[in-house]
Amino acid sequence: MPDFPGLGPSGHTDTFTRDRLPPADQWPEIPLQGFDYPEYMNAAVELTDRMVEKGFGDHTALIGNGRMRTYKELADWTNRLAHVLVEDYGIKPGNRVLIRSANNPAMVAAWLAATKAGAVVVNTMPMLRAGELAAIVDKAEIAFALCDTRLMEELVTCAKHSAFLKTVVGFDGTANHDAELDRAALKKSVRFQAVQTGRDDVALIGFTSGTTGTPKGALAFHRDLLIIADGYAREVLGVTPEDVFVGSPPLAFTFGLGGLAVFPLRFGAAAALLEQASPANMISLIQEHRATVCFTAPTAYRAMMKAMEEGADLSSLRAAVSAGETLPAPVYEEWMAKTGKPMLDGIGATEMLHIFLTNRFDDHRPACTGRPVTGYEARIVGEDMAELPRGEVGRLAVRGPTGCRYLADDRQGKYVRDGWNLTGDSFWQDEEGRFHFAARSDDMIISAGYNIAGPEVEAALLSHPDVVECAVIGAPDEERGMIVEAHVVLAEGREPDALMVKLLQDHVKMTIAPYKYPRRVVFVRALPKTQTGKIQRFKLRG
Repeated sequence: MPDFPGLGPSGHTDTFTRDRLPPADQWPEIPLQGFDYPEYMNAAVELTDRMVEKGFGDHTALIGNGRMRTYKELADWTNRLAHVLVEDYGIKPGNRVLIRSANNPAMVAAWLAATKAGAVVVNTMPMLRAGELAAIVDKAEIAFALCDTRLMEELVTCAKHSAFLKTVVGFDGTANHDAELDRAALKKSVRFQAVQTGRDDVALIGFTSGTTGTPKGALAFHRDLLIIADGYAREVLGVTPEDVFVGSPPLAFTFGLGGLAVFPLRFGAAAALLEQASPANMISLIQEHRATVCFTAPTAYRAMMKAMEEGADLSSLRAAVSAGETLPAPVYEEWMAKTGKPMLDGIGATEMLHIFLTNRFDDHRPACTGRPVTGYEARIVGEDMAELPRGEVGRLAVRGPTGCRYLADDRQGKYVRDGWNLTGDSFWQDEEGRFHFAARSDDMIISAGYNIAGPEVEAALLSHPDVVECAVIGAPDEERGMIVEAHVVLAEGREPDALMVKLLQDHVKMTIAPYKYPRRVVFVRALPKTQTGKIQRFKLRG
């Protein structure tokens, strides 16, 4: 097992993730002042059983699918599930467990139970297809998966062709609890001695797609899951047990897992979860449960403000957090005008686990991403890593108590340089020290809060027999920030009409996650290229 300076003891018997940490000289600097945790601790215990011990047993923890569950119920439920994982399926500390589900209490329970059992959890979105799941399974060498029974098909297909994935166990994501995992849990004790994981043991692998479409697995420790709550959520949001959280980001994203599970559970608050988090559904949930903290993208806030004009009551919200895409000044200004409260724009990254730059209730501006969360520092640098003067656009470099550690990936050296995390974003800093977003530094398209790798969409289009060549770019869009725009050269004799547009869009939706499909298709006779044959995408952007 590699030896890393300052890395504490491990409770893992399966050393897969620690063996595949980046070389010590490629780590970012990780100052931990103010974040002191015992050498051995289990983040899932801290969010459940420990909260019961603190007197929150009767407080509502999770709301969803027609039920409300208290902290005591959540602790008991996750303990039963953990027993099943260890006793019936032989999960060992350090084994990777994949979870596939929409946002519902059962997914949170499965994540917490697997974490209590000492597993390294890989949460995945319901929209992913078998091929996308296979890339994750292969990279993390996952043998065991938990899946909402309504979403089994793609995962079972993945398992049939996988050298690693051997067991897929279903759980009931509805309130009925009538599936294999749930039935086994009924026979188990509500007491479970959670695995004594080290604070520096990997608890979670957050997968993110790079511009190549090859997934990168960002490793998060048990301590990291608490740091984002004890840092951002405590300092910026000031979470109290009276808060009710609601939002749209999938729990499979670290943005969603933090905002809709870790943050509320760390402070005795409640999380109201939606499987279909449309603006209309969020509005309904906010009104029903008087939600106080909302996490979503500017696109959804626009729809919510339109609904306010038609009588929707969102007055219970004290914090509207915007992330996932840059917050346009008009959306911020309209929210301020309608509510009298600021919309808190922030930026995070899977590699950093959650938000590290943010506006605050007492320090906010339009078209501004604010200042670093306490414990983090940020600067704008050039290609040589030298800090640039105020007002000049450059690369955003960050360091703090969380940082990038990729799972066995040579792209670690690109993300981390000289101890700083380079997020792939271009920013500038004003004279007062606030940070302002300029653009993504790479080919990622950020549409309605989703990161979409253009080359992955191109590959899906090229697998259609009628497509000879294509290039995908991000095009500005008032509603979604950006949309996926595909420039397509068709095979001879094929008609560039509306029917062909729909055929290609449907083909992409069937090949990769549907949200990645091109919302605009432009048919061209040829693509602009360099003399060496490289497509000049900047010419397509105009």
